[in-house]
Amino acid sequence: MSRRDDRVVLAGVDGSASALHAAVWAAEVAVRRGAVLRLVQAYVVPSPGVSGMAVTAVREGFRSLAESGVAEAEGAVLAKWPSVRIERAVVEGGRVGVLLRECADAEVVVLGSRGLGGFTGLLIGSTAVSLAAHAPCPVVVVRGRRPDDPPPVAGPVLVGLDGSPDSNDALGYACEEAAARGTALVAVHTWNEITPEGKLRAAGTRPEDVAATERRRVDEQLAPWREKFPDLPIDVVVVRGRPVRTLLELGADAQLVVVGSRGRGGFTGMLLGSTSQALLVHSACPVAVVRPGRQPS
Repeated sequence: MSRRDDRVVLAGVDGSASALHAAVWAAEVAVRRGAVLRLVQAYVVPSPGVSGMAVTAVREGFRSLAESGVAEAEGAVLAKWPSVRIERAVVEGGRVGVLLRECADAEVVVLGSRGLGGFTGLLIGSTAVSLAAHAPCPVVVVRGRRPDDPPPVAGPVLVGLDGSPDSNDALGYACEEAAARGTALVAVHTWNEITPEGKLRAAGTRPEDVAATERRRVDEQLAPWREKFPDLPIDVVVVRGRPVRTLLELGADAQLVVVGSRGRGGFTGMLLGSTSQALLVHSACPVAVVRPGRQPS
């Protein structure tokens, strides 16, 4: 385990191509932050219906497979980032519980978009919701244009904004990532017939007036971050529409999309039901989910 003063970037691996891409992506973050990369694989031993030595043999077999997966991930990481410091952890237990325990001192948790073994189906249903809802740090799902493609390394960082404190935490993380990557930040805000307070807009309201009002709100939210990151190019996109569709369209040319785990207005319920799965399943680049109250890295 790391010393308490070590910074940690956690990558969940399972031997899949997607997990290898995630581990390499996480290694770049670890090198940039001067952190330790912790490669973690969980495994669950099914009950074979026997006891004694047979159980021990089954358990050792599953552990050996998990250790091979971690070793493969380490090899892929070192081939790209030979200077990164690596820790390996092979842990028996359910994937969510293992990751939640392991990420207690991590700055970010990085996962592949699909996998096999310990992390199969990580993004389906309550598993993804549980991890994003309870992890004390941002959770990043590494994606490419196609399931087994590596993630893009060029393009801006996108952040979805709705004016809520949650989206402000996401904005801070997005600014840090964009500045560290030497790229631009694109702040994305959508609006529709429902106001941020959950009411219908007044009949006869002109779209151009709504757009101007929403743009002022975004500029107000961005003002302190522009001051904190004076050299960071920040573009603003304010459009009428739905957040997921807009982020998916703009994300086709991005290297990272950042969203809050909950919010109001355009991004309410981002992690619930089909909305979150649309972004996590169809995004052409990695997606970071940032919970409220994260500490700046």
